[in-house]
Amino acid sequence: MLLNNKKYEIDMCSGAILPKMLLFAIPLMCSSILQLLFNAADIIVVGRYAGDNSLAAVGSNTSLIGLLTNLFIGLSIGTNVLAARYYGAKAEDDLAKTVHTSIVLGIASGILLSVIGIVGARRILIWMQTPEEVLGLATLYLVIYFLGMTAMMVYNFGSAILRAVGDTRRPLYFLVVAGIINVVLNLFFVINLKLDVAGVAIATVISQCVSALLVVRCLCREGGGIRLVPSQMRIDRDKLVQILKIGLPAGVQGILFSLSNVVIQSSINSFGAVVMAGNSAAANIELFVYFAMNAFYQAIISFTSQNFGAGRIKRIYKVLLRGQLCILVVGGVLGALVVAFGRELLGIYSSSDAVINAGMQRMWVLCSTYALCGMMDGMVGTLRGIGYSVLPTVVTLLGACGLRLVWIATLFHVEAFHTVTTVYLSYPVSWLVTLGAHVLCFRWIMTKRLLVRKL
Repeated sequence: MLLNNKKYEIDMCSGAILPKMLLFAIPLMCSSILQLLFNAADIIVVGRYAGDNSLAAVGSNTSLIGLLTNLFIGLSIGTNVLAARYYGAKAEDDLAKTVHTSIVLGIASGILLSVIGIVGARRILIWMQTPEEVLGLATLYLVIYFLGMTAMMVYNFGSAILRAVGDTRRPLYFLVVAGIINVVLNLFFVINLKLDVAGVAIATVISQCVSALLVVRCLCREGGGIRLVPSQMRIDRDKLVQILKIGLPAGVQGILFSLSNVVIQSSINSFGAVVMAGNSAAANIELFVYFAMNAFYQAIISFTSQNFGAGRIKRIYKVLLRGQLCILVVGGVLGALVVAFGRELLGIYSSSDAVINAGMQRMWVLCSTYALCGMMDGMVGTLRGIGYSVLPTVVTLLGACGLRLVWIATLFHVEAFHTVTTVYLSYPVSWLVTLGAHVLCFRWIMTKRLLVRKL
């Protein structure tokens, strides 16, 4: 039975922008926060019921999983932009080709990641200097986790398609179902069956398969160009090239950001275990603020792409202004609340006053200025929405990553500035500089585009 679920779709090309942007972003914000809570549940279960080595084994894989998956999650941004553009232009045939190409790309990406993760897990963990007492458990967790990569990629690409037409509610429902299954199975596998890290990994894989099946079922029951027809699943070369053109730079940016953060982390590590612990706790709390702002980054991409496809260029300016206003308010308010209640929040992670004080050092610098990070991303979303992906990637890597690395290599090594606060200040400074550069790029691109239209 085909369903034309218009009630879940958002017409981004007409009417008031702000209410529709909130309708789009709030479910997405809830999805991200739920995902963080479910991930925290994984850590809590394995830490409480399986022991310190098991906790270390799961925790040590977080950055590696992010590094390996960032490229392919970036590709899903290409799907989101292209599908939204065709939806806005009412190009049903092109939209259908984009949908089918994206799902095939998601399956292929997942299979490739599974092979890399399964074959190279132990070797990669050894390169990362994983301690011998943790290596076996970490390898087991990683191998099982990567068995579910195909499901994870299909869910990400499927959700990107739904976001393109304004549907962020059903992906939230799917995530709630999968997350509850994950938590229940975690408890059952680890406590009852004593499966240790394998139980956590298996529970994650099963929940990923559930979310993938739900999103595929949803797309198969849709009507119009967004409908997924299994017999029509094939790669359209033109659509693949366009997805890669937009998504690949975003994925590369994610990878290089992860690598640059390793350098930043090494500078923080030089101040000892207490500062490391405080930094880690504060960074975990900051994620909630970041993902709340990131929901509006995703909204800006979809709204800009639909209006670009519909040829409503002037409306793009209104989308950008309202999106940035939302980011400023959300980032400013949540950042201020995190600072105000920082000691209580950090107390959840540690009872040590020294660790809490160290965490507050980071919060005072980063959380009070975190809106700049969100606004920087908002400009990137606008540029990607109008089809420019390489330019914002280069600007972000030079302005954010490059400036921070130069900052650490120069100012940080001056004796008077060799403090952890100096390291933290590299973040807001790089956000502000990069935000300014993105604004200049946007003005240049839009001026050039309007001149071309006049000619």
